[in-house]
Amino acid sequence: MAEEKQYGGLDYFRMAAAFLVAAIHTSPLASFSTEADFVLTRVAARVAVPFFFMATGFFLLPQYLFGHSMDNRPLRRLLKKLFLLYGIAILLYLPVNLYAGQFEGAGIGGVLRMVWMDGTFYHLWYLPAVMWGAVLVRFLSRGLPWTAVTGVSIFLYLIGLFGDSYYGFAEQVPALRAAYGVLFSISSYTRNGIFYAPVFLVMGAGISRLGNQSGILHVERARIAAGFVISLGLMTAEGLLLHRFGIQRHDSMYIMLPPAMFFLFRLLLTFRAESAKRLRMISMWIYLLHPLCIILVRGGAKAVRMESLFVENSLAHYLVVCVVSCFCACVVAFAGKTVAERIASKRKAAGITGFTVGKQKRRFAEGRAWIELNREHLRENVRMLESLLSPGQLLMPAMKANAYGHGAVTVAKELQNVGIRSFCVACVAEGVELRKGGVTGEILVLGYTHPMDFPLLRKYDLIQTVVDYAYGRLLDSCGKKVRVHVKIDTGMHRLGERAEKKKEIRRIFRLKNLRAEGLYTHLSADETRDPAERAFTEGQASLFYEAAGYLNKRGIIEIKTHLLASYGLLNYPELGGDYVRAGIALYGLLSDRQGAENCKADLRPVMSVKVRIAVVKDLYQGESAGYGFSYRAAEDRKIAVLAIGYADGLPRSLSCGCGRVLIHGKSAPIAGRICMDQTIVDITGIEGVKAGETATIMGRDGNEEITAYEIAEKAGTITNEIVSRMGVRLERAWGS
Repeated sequence: MAEEKQYGGLDYFRMAAAFLVAAIHTSPLASFSTEADFVLTRVAARVAVPFFFMATGFFLLPQYLFGHSMDNRPLRRLLKKLFLLYGIAILLYLPVNLYAGQFEGAGIGGVLRMVWMDGTFYHLWYLPAVMWGAVLVRFLSRGLPWTAVTGVSIFLYLIGLFGDSYYGFAEQVPALRAAYGVLFSISSYTRNGIFYAPVFLVMGAGISRLGNQSGILHVERARIAAGFVISLGLMTAEGLLLHRFGIQRHDSMYIMLPPAMFFLFRLLLTFRAESAKRLRMISMWIYLLHPLCIILVRGGAKAVRMESLFVENSLAHYLVVCVVSCFCACVVAFAGKTVAERIASKRKAAGITGFTVGKQKRRFAEGRAWIELNREHLRENVRMLESLLSPGQLLMPAMKANAYGHGAVTVAKELQNVGIRSFCVACVAEGVELRKGGVTGEILVLGYTHPMDFPLLRKYDLIQTVVDYAYGRLLDSCGKKVRVHVKIDTGMHRLGERAEKKKEIRRIFRLKNLRAEGLYTHLSADETRDPAERAFTEGQASLFYEAAGYLNKRGIIEIKTHLLASYGLLNYPELGGDYVRAGIALYGLLSDRQGAENCKADLRPVMSVKVRIAVVKDLYQGESAGYGFSYRAAEDRKIAVLAIGYADGLPRSLSCGCGRVLIHGKSAPIAGRICMDQTIVDITGIEGVKAGETATIMGRDGNEEITAYEIAEKAGTITNEIVSRMGVRLERAWGS
């Protein structure tokens, strides 16, 4: 699990990388040793920019390279952000460009080359490079598997290599010299978004695919560190040799740079630290502003006649530039945050935006009834489930039924924060809801989709389940490429092509408009390991893998498989698969108390249900409350009316004392019949209860707790139904 907290290692290194870039442009050791300065600035510091590329690939590209996502919105958001940033940077450096006469004699072609490839100032090439590189990798991923995209990116890097550090060899061949001459008329260097950026973007995405590194053993961390030290040492030797023999045209690209970056990035991911989003902003502005700060430091030193200290002393010059750059970056970042907060405040005052999660707590404190979610419990459940996964296996959490009543968009976005990139839903409408809520990554529709809704699959980049061969042909007839997973019926006899119909299954994969990416089944008797259930479950798995093997032998490879859900992972982890469709266990529950007691995993419930007390009143002897005289006071009693009813998901079968709630940490039985919108409880003996206070329907209050198991048992059902039926009228918020 790539938990958000684990990205702190990347965030802190962003600062180091920004200062390394500043070192490249100031040569800190030049006053002491030109060779040492070369090693620092032309070899070691060359890890900085590839790191930025890899970070972009790590967060953006896995969904395209591995999920073949058709949803280009994340990429468009990145390009929009970079384009705006690049425009600001161009305007910022325009006075310096004009003063230095950099546009004189360049012509329209020269200016366009500067803007689109080289950057209008010597460090700004990175911004168009990351845009070009991301677009190129995305384009390649549309028609090629990730292995082929990796191969193409390596090939492009090799072309760039011989136009950079190894150009001395290429120029000895007339045809190559002419070819590179054409390239240099388009871009001054092969260190650009075509030849340089793609390999590091793809590497970042590939490392993301490797999964969680936070719990890595110290011995493995030591091996990764050793790999980085060895590869960096070899890159240093490579750079010194090329420099000594005058082979280099430029010095950004080395053979050993990709291996060094692979080990460095993985090493950074092993350090668990709180994410430092502010450092991301500050490091970005250090990168953008440090050339201006170099000019300011040199101009200031000249004005006060201290050039010998702050300019001629290269190390002092570098340190002052870093301090000034950091100060300016902090000022700009703080000012930008302040402006953003003011805009958000004005938008909120105008009614343009809703409440933030933090503001929702205040809103809910004045509300009727609500669901309170425990973020830490959700994360602990994810950690626990991921500890049971096989190497390379990933969670595909089930967001169906509004995430089992927990709030699909709310939960999915939190799961994204902890590194989850694949989800499954029951129907296309649920997938659309996630997309509109800002959820990215893979979303698999497990159920039937009507043909009139097929366009939604492409529009919102959803993966449709093929329920049988006839349905596959129907999907294929729409004439547009659709991403699908093929379901096999191995014994549950719901959806899926029967496992013995292998030819029909194969024919589904040959339908030209279906991009079949996965194969799965559903286990129907995996809740225990009793002999009969175990034999049936293992038989299902055998049928499934037999069908998968049949397809592999006929050239259908590189498809993802999944057959385990919550119980399957807990009871039959050895059955494997690429994904686990975790459902009820993710939310800290199993279907019944017996299953929970037999489960060795430490599951923690995520949902609590709270309600406001609307009225407190006396009920005198002989009086009745609620419908149908179902509750009559044998003596004077005190009752409270709660603002929740069966329309909110509270089972009506809990009426007449069958169910209870908690108030002031004490149990209050339900009095009479539960109504559509209100519930009456007997609070006799509970002192000091007032209107406006909170009652707990499900969850803990003091030393008392009402669990979903208790409610399910009294309602004669399972916990899945209890939590899933919690109504849409209940708002949901993360608890403190």
